[in-house]
Amino acid sequence: QRGETQVINVTTLGMPRMKQQLDTITPDEWRRYMHHYNFPPYSVGETGRVGMPKRREIGHGMLAERALIPVLPSESEFAYTLRVVSDIMASNGSTSMASVCGSSLSLMAAGVPIKAPVAGIAMGLVYDGGKYVTLTDILGAEDAFGDMDFKVAGTTDAVTALQLDTKIDGLPAEVLAQALHQAKVARLQILGVMTATLPEPRAEVAAVAPKIINIEIPIDKIGEVIGPKGKVINTLQQETGADIAVDDDGVVGTVTIGAKDGRAVAEAKRRIEMILDPPTAEVGAVYQGKVVNTTKFGAFVSILPGRDGLLHISKMSPLNDGKRINAVEDVLSLGQAVEVKVDDIDPQGKVSLSLAGVEYPETNNEPRERREPRERSERPERSERPERAPRAKSSFEDSFEQELASDLGDLGPGGPSLNDDNRPRRPRRR
Repeated sequence: QRGETQVINVTTLGMPRMKQQLDTITPDEWRRYMHHYNFPPYSVGETGRVGMPKRREIGHGMLAERALIPVLPSESEFAYTLRVVSDIMASNGSTSMASVCGSSLSLMAAGVPIKAPVAGIAMGLVYDGGKYVTLTDILGAEDAFGDMDFKVAGTTDAVTALQLDTKIDGLPAEVLAQALHQAKVARLQILGVMTATLPEPRAEVAAVAPKIINIEIPIDKIGEVIGPKGKVINTLQQETGADIAVDDDGVVGTVTIGAKDGRAVAEAKRRIEMILDPPTAEVGAVYQGKVVNTTKFGAFVSILPGRDGLLHISKMSPLNDGKRINAVEDVLSLGQAVEVKVDDIDPQGKVSLSLAGVEYPETNNEPRERREPRERSERPERSERPERAPRAKSSFEDSFEQELASDLGDLGPGGPSLNDDNRPRRPRRR
């Protein structure tokens, strides 16, 4: 409250994904800090419709927003998305500068580590007959009948936002300098009252605010945290209830974890650290796993964070009363819990699993005895090899005639065979 001007400021802390995407010519522009200013009719003793914000409300909200942006912590220091709403309860003076003061205190009370508190003051001017009189902290009537509305916001060391409206043709430089000097004196006085009330931001955010932490990871580990088609990160969010986002700056990756419950944040952080440095499975150990993928030859079972193993289809027969299994989906489904035992881990780290508590028939895996190579006699040279008997040549007609003669006897001399023109055929070359 500043005189008859009263403002209620509410700060809301949200997850990083709640940033506002701006509809501008730039395709990818986001706003992390939002300041909304509401000026209802009852603040000046009037009645009227309350609906979409007017141009004046949008402008005042943007001025207060610009005044506070320079002192906000970076996203790496404070990962929250910030929204401040200033509702004007009563107005007789500069409500926009009152919103700056109230928003600064509201952010500090919410635990936002701003670099310094910000205060604002509205300066006025009366001009008559070549004389200029500068007014400090003008009221509504002085704003309406005066010749200047000069809003100045800043910290003890710097000015963070300015806005100047004049009703005369121009201002001499010395008049503007005098206004800035008076604004600094008033601003420092207001900051003294503010810091006496709340000297510094609170050490922790409110208990009802979401808890957010950042973890830096090697950039080559981002794929393992996300998983194929987002499988790993989606599973983590479903099982822990935390909201997880992964980003990188080309050098290092950043994982942002947030949740309303601090225990969910701690659990998600623990699992991500196990993915980055997965525990080693032990041969012969039994694990309570979960089916994460099925194929024609078996099912992949997650036994540890970041560690999957293969349960081959040949080892699933106990799930089907010992009968042969045609498809893995007949006995196992995605997400199903199954108790497995680690049978083997190859040099590449691939894990072979079997059903726990099941005795499989032993197979003789001993290597076979190598046979002694037989001595082969040396092949003689081609010139020393014996000559082969010449091959007998026979035509199809001769073979056919011999077969007829053996079956039907002698049919007599046969004449020459004729063609379609009743002419004797030429004998076939042999």
